Amino acid sequence: QVQLVESGGGLAQAGGSLRLSCAASGRIFGVQYWGWYRQAPGEQRELVAGDTSGVKTYYTDSVKGRFTSSRDNDKYTVYLQMNSLNPEDTGVYYCYAEGTYHRYTSGLGTFASWGQGTQVTVTS
Repeated sequence: QVQLVESGGGLAQAGGSLRLSCAASGRIFGVQYWGWYRQAPGEQRELVAGDTSGVKTYYTDSVKGRFTSSRDNDKYTVYLQMNSLNPEDTGVYYCYAEGTYHRYTSGLGTFASWGQGTQVTVTS
């Protein structure tokens, strides 16, 4: 169906910045929802930012004013710009997308896909 590939994770110092990318590939018709999630060691996966059709983006309180999610609809790619990083931002970041794709037979199907995850480590 549709695959998501993430890039851009790594190591940053507190106060620094990183930019994550997530590209979708496959027989995509459209992506209605993009989400960025993160999972810290020993914690559950949490929603960091959610973007529904580029209309309004939700941010969890801890990242408001520091993280920005944006999308490139032509490239089926979403970005997460992370500024003013702090050690609490450390974790594995996953992108998630929901949308529609062209079936090999006919018509459209729906997909919900996760990226493979990318590690973000912030040192103090």
